Amino acid sequence: MPLLEAKAVDKSYTVGTTHLTVLRGVDLVVEKGEMVAIVGASGVGKSTLLHVLGGLDALDAGSVRIAEQDLDAMKPDALTAFRNRHVGFVFQFHHLLPEFTALENAGMPMRIGRRPAEARESRASAMLARVGLSERAAHTPGMLSGGEQQRVAIARALVMDPALLLADEPTGDLDEPTAESLHDLLREMHRERGLTSVIATHNPRLASACDRVLRLEDGKLREAR
Repeated sequence: MPLLEAKAVDKSYTVGTTHLTVLRGVDLVVEKGEMVAIVGASGVGKSTLLHVLGGLDALDAGSVRIAEQDLDAMKPDALTAFRNRHVGFVFQFHHLLPEFTALENAGMPMRIGRRPAEARESRASAMLARVGLSERAAHTPGMLSGGEQQRVAIARALVMDPALLLADEPTGDLDEPTAESLHDLLREMHRERGLTSVIATHNPRLASACDRVLRLEDGKLREAR
């Protein structure tokens, strides 16, 4: 059964007098447990696609359904709560809060979801341990390497045990050895947690390890292999 379904999705932006169409009738079906890579040139709209799929950006036309729930039909508060509970995001540049520790950043979705402090700390600690950062829990992002920051971001994305993981160039700004170790971690977490994952990436090794590779080009998705 599909966990994620997008049908005829359009998305455009207007900047000044320029109207830019990014997505043109995009269709995508991702089965539960599948790991799908989205590849394409820089600026083609991979980030926009992931933001629309996860309900971070509104679409102009079409529909997106996660676990049989129509995102476009939800009111803003309901969509925020649904996204917090069911969708995990990993971004290229971490987006960690600089004034909070690794532990606090990892537990932030639980804080937003108003989970009790004790449960939040316990769960965030367990996730940091899983990504190999127990000894760095009290460090703020500025005290962590790029790879460590991204591991915190992965822990944060998965702390609510979401069904869907969306990762936007998760290793794009890291050196090759660090990127490779994070590729392995993402695949391990996908299998261990029974995730459904959609990963936008330039990295051919990460893409080749996925179940399917799709190319975003001219606003449309096509099979890449």
